[in-house]
Amino acid sequence: MNTNRRLWLHIRFTALFSSGLGYVVDLIFNYGVPWFAFRTLAVGMTALFAFEVFAKWPVKNMLGIPRWVLQVLAVGCAVPLTTLVLWSFATPLKEWPFWQSGDRLMEFGFVTFIGLLVAPWMALGVLVRQKDAFAREQEVAFELTRSQLERREQDARLQLMQAQVSPHFLFNTLANVQALVDTGSPRAGLILRALTKYLRSAVPRISQDSLPTLHQELVSVRAYLDLMQMRMPDRLEYSVTGETATEHIFCPPLFLMTLVENAVRHGIDPSETGGRIDVDVRRTGSCCHISVKDTGAWNGGKTHGTGSGLKTLRTRLKLTYGKKAALRLQYIEPNGFLAELEIPAEHEPA
Repeated sequence: MNTNRRLWLHIRFTALFSSGLGYVVDLIFNYGVPWFAFRTLAVGMTALFAFEVFAKWPVKNMLGIPRWVLQVLAVGCAVPLTTLVLWSFATPLKEWPFWQSGDRLMEFGFVTFIGLLVAPWMALGVLVRQKDAFAREQEVAFELTRSQLERREQDARLQLMQAQVSPHFLFNTLANVQALVDTGSPRAGLILRALTKYLRSAVPRISQDSLPTLHQELVSVRAYLDLMQMRMPDRLEYSVTGETATEHIFCPPLFLMTLVENAVRHGIDPSETGGRIDVDVRRTGSCCHISVKDTGAWNGGKTHGTGSGLKTLRTRLKLTYGKKAALRLQYIEPNGFLAELEIPAEHEPA
């Protein structure tokens, strides 16, 4: 709580409580004027002043006494001293000292007793509340710091995984281009141009700070599949469909590419006859459903779900969405594989 606001609340409460207590005494003794109300208000405000002063003074505690003890003692001393000063100045000189009058002495003793009974305990209550409030503020600050550190750690891990995803595909494709160049194939130039088109769409998104959209992801997937189709024109067919409602949904960079590349490497490439890859993206309510289905060989289903790319993808999804994302993998008899993914349909980065 702001210090000025806290002080104002203390002043308001002390003024209302002390003057109200004095007013009740005035009614009991039927004085007719708020005589006690003014004096108890002065005692209460002086006790508050002593409480606030010793909250910051002395700056260096040479005696080694806890500051809360100093504050309570200051309040306890302020009550009788203030009462003594008030009754001394309110007593005419001819009747001074006031303790010679039984009525005035009784009034002095009554106010002092009530002040010592109430003020120190109220000071202790305020100190306990301040301690609890400080502990809660520290807890909130600690949780915020921990959340920020966890977020930075997740961002660092995510960036590392993104860096692991891109070179894997790039080096494989360059190796294919090199093989075509070595054999003098005229397709080498076409594939190289297709690779350039893919990199133009993918590389800026790998290094950017914010998450890309599914529209950008599908552009890269189409460029990649164009490239793969040029590499094996007789063995790969594909279709990529995405609803308009999904274009602006944010997603982890190259996450869809991981599933598509997985289908090419483990499904289409090992098959002598090749196969077909169908990518479908649609939205249902607050979820986005993504499926990548292929009709490749998949080694009889022995490799499904065990590759490092899929393990990395699971980790990336967990870091980005927590438990809000789900990845399901299914081998299709006799040949083929289906990867289904559900992510939140968020139009702002997580």
